[in-house]
Parts: sequence; C-alpha cells; structure tokens
Amino acid sequence: MARIVVIGAGMGGLAAAARLATVGHKVTLCEAAPTHGGMLGRYERDGFRFDTGPTLLTLPAVYRDLMLKTGRTRLEDEVELRPVDPGSEHLLPDGSRVLLANASLARVESALNAALGGDAGTRWGAMLERGRGVWEATRRPLLEEPLPADPAPLHRDPYVPARRGLLTRAPRTLADVARRELRDARLTALLDEYALRFGLDPEQAPASLTWLPYMEQSFGVWYVTGGLRALADAVLRRCEARRVDLRFGTRVEHVVTEPSVTEHGAGEDRVTGVRLADGTVLDADVVIDDRAPTTSAGTGAPGRFTLLLALRGDRPRDTGHRTVVHAADRAEELDALFGPTPRLPERPTLQLLRPDDATLAPAGHEAAVVTVTVPPQGPVDWTDTARVAAFADAVLARAAQAAPGLRERVLWTHARTPADTAAETGAPGGSVPPPSLAGAGGAFLAPGNADALPGLFHVGGGAHPGGGLARVGMSAAVVAGLVGTP
Repeated sequence: MARIVVIGAGMGGLAAAARLATVGHKVTLCEAAPTHGGMLGRYERDGFRFDTGPTLLTLPAVYRDLMLKTGRTRLEDEVELRPVDPGSEHLLPDGSRVLLANASLARVESALNAALGGDAGTRWGAMLERGRGVWEATRRPLLEEPLPADPAPLHRDPYVPARRGLLTRAPRTLADVARRELRDARLTALLDEYALRFGLDPEQAPASLTWLPYMEQSFGVWYVTGGLRALADAVLRRCEARRVDLRFGTRVEHVVTEPSVTEHGAGEDRVTGVRLADGTVLDADVVIDDRAPTTSAGTGAPGRFTLLLALRGDRPRDTGHRTVVHAADRAEELDALFGPTPRLPERPTLQLLRPDDATLAPAGHEAAVVTVTVPPQGPVDWTDTARVAAFADAVLARAAQAAPGLRERVLWTHARTPADTAAETGAPGGSVPPPSLAGAGGAFLAPGNADALPGLFHVGGGAHPGGGLARVGMSAAVVAGLVGTP
C-alpha cells in the first residue's frame, strides 16, 4: 500500500483518487478551494442553478468505467443521463438554419444535404469518414495509454486526404480540410466551431482534429440532469465511499523531495511528500498533481465567457437544447482571437444552451446559458466591469437572433469571464485546456502524465490526453495504471 497525496479536487484528481483508493492505496486529497469539481463549478441565485464550466458530456463510457471499477455500479445508477436530441441547431453565417441529429452520421448527412443543397452533406460525411480513420489510428496511444516514451509517431498527422497520389499534399490544418474538401463557407463554420470551443485556431490546428466531430456525431452528446455538477458530486461520493481523506481549504505549496538512497550512496531526487501552506508536511510515496500548469503551451490561449440567463416563464415547447450562432465574419473572429493583438470579436460564434431540466429553475421559469470563446485575462482586461457589461449586452442581443423573445423574458443575467476562471481554478488567464492532437510535429500534444521526478504524476486537462471532460477522466485511468496496485 502506497501513501498517495492528490493535489486538487478537479475531476481528474477525484477520479484518480477514487481509482487508487479502490485498489488499496492510502489516498489523501488536498484542495485549496472550499469545494470540489474544478472547472465543473456551480452558480446559484434566487432558486436558479447553473453550470459554470462544461455543460454536456461526450464519451460517457469513460465515467461508466470509473463507476464500475470503483464501486460496481452503473453511471446511470448515480446520475440521470439523457442523450441530447436533436444534437444541435445551427444558425449559419448566411442566415440559413440546420438541425443536426444526435449520434447519427446518416441523419446529419441527410439534414445537411436538405438544408444546404447540392452534396454538402455528402462532403461532410466523407470528411467524417476520414476523421474516423484518425480516431482508429490514434484512439489507444492518444487517449487510452500513457504518452509513449518516443512520441514521434504522434508527431505525424494520420488524416488521409480525399485524393491520394504522388502529387497529393495532405492537408496540414483543419482550415486546409475545409478549403480543399468541404469548399463551402457554411460547412467551414460547422467545422471551425469544434476548434473554437477548445480555444484552437483552425488555421493552425492539425487536420487530425476531424476526429472530434466524427466522435461527437457518431457516439453522441449527453446531458446529466441537474447539470454536470451532479457528475462531480457523484465522483466525490465515490471518493468518500472508498475512504479517501478529503481535505478542502488545504493549499499545497510545493512537492517535497529527497535524494533516494542506494547501495552506492545518495541517488536521484524522488518525491517524499508535500508541504502545505501552514507548514505541515504530509509524507507520501506518490504525489498526483491535478493543478493547472503555471506555464504551458496553452498559456495565452483563449478562454470562455459565460452569460447565465434567468428567464421568466416556462421553457417553450420544442425548444432545442443546443443552438450555435456562427460568426458573421470568420476572418474578423479569428484575427480577434488569434491575431497579434487579441481583442473582443464583434459578432462571435456563440452557443446557447437551454436544457429541458426543471431542477435548474423555480417552477414556471427557465435557466439558460450562453458561452463564447474569447481572449484570456491579460490581452483583455476582464476585471473592467464596464467592458464586461457591454460585451454581455452584445452577447445577449446576438443570442436573441436565434431565440426570438429571449431578451424580453430576462429576469437577470450574470456574466462569468476568464478572470473568474483563473481565480477559481488557477488556469493561466482562464484559458481552456485543449485536447491532445496528433500531427504538427507534436505541437498539440499535452505533456505526459509521469513527471521526470520519480513519484510525481500529472492528471487533468493540462496533462495527457488533454482538455475536455472525457479526456480528463481518461487521464485519471492512465495515471492509476502507471501507479499500479499495492
């Protein structure tokens, strides 16, 4: 039995703690904040409840495996899980609308052909088929296994172009895929959104990112009743059941090391514990760090602006769960987010979420959320209340384009910015951790889980296999495997 200290009660830290305690290790979890969940925060006011981070779940099998391995129960025994259907509605730059099914490539293709004309859906489906090839080529080494000691094979992009031949140059970026294979500004907008939601520039992100729309439209998107905070609560309960020593309001200042002792004398340093803010030292054989990295390739990457809407009156019938309003000017949005002088985009891509969930609002009312990818704290001063208020008003007006009458129903709004995310989670500038992606010479690979310092491991969105709730759960499984059983 090893003595293990987990730093941080984000979803990666919670999941790793539950897995390791289940197999017999003595696990202590230290969280600086007074509560758990990390990015899966909760805001409550006047009987309304909102997720402040991610709101939808992909690949629920990751958390089904966690629940089975740590307690032999189904995920559905712990939370109510519902598929989001239709998967999404899109208001495209030319004003056209398209409704896309959940977990049905055939229905998505058919809907795009009908709404956009010609063979738009057929071209989208062909691109997703190539995304399937990326998924199959990289699923295990990129998601389910530790980052290889030699990650060079993952430096090459496995995306296979539509046409093959000696003179055919494979697309290097997601934007290359759109220009050469989709050839439609409306389809480009659909594809761009998958990069933007993770703060990635489609002009720089590798073509391998096509596995994200393939995965989502093949396996589906899911909603947890009560919001994803309910999933965080379920994983916390599993930690409690497995007798993890949970210490909230307990800040770890640094990891303690000492030289190892060998028959030849002092050897290399290895982990021996952690020092808390009050000076206490907790001895440990293994330390697992779930804190956001203070320096990483993601520093300076975009963050997320979230506008919480308390709405008067019942949610209208036939209201979709997820509506995406795409940027009116693609070039302007990309320059605002990724150009040399980041600024607030004028008419950005936004997501309007209106879950059919009576637990989120008082009877006769509705809770909705709008999210927008924006520059992080730093390039934009998100502590400027006038700036935040003006942007919130512009975002609400833009969301109302997709939902007539929305603005007239507003009781109150609450804006959350990258500065809030940075303060609550430690993420640099409030940036959104991206998923690991193959290609681009390894520039989009998250750091490995095993640190160069023996006994130290990293888990969560800042470590392999990167950001996103499913991948954070996968990182916990990888770390638990690396630590092993007693």
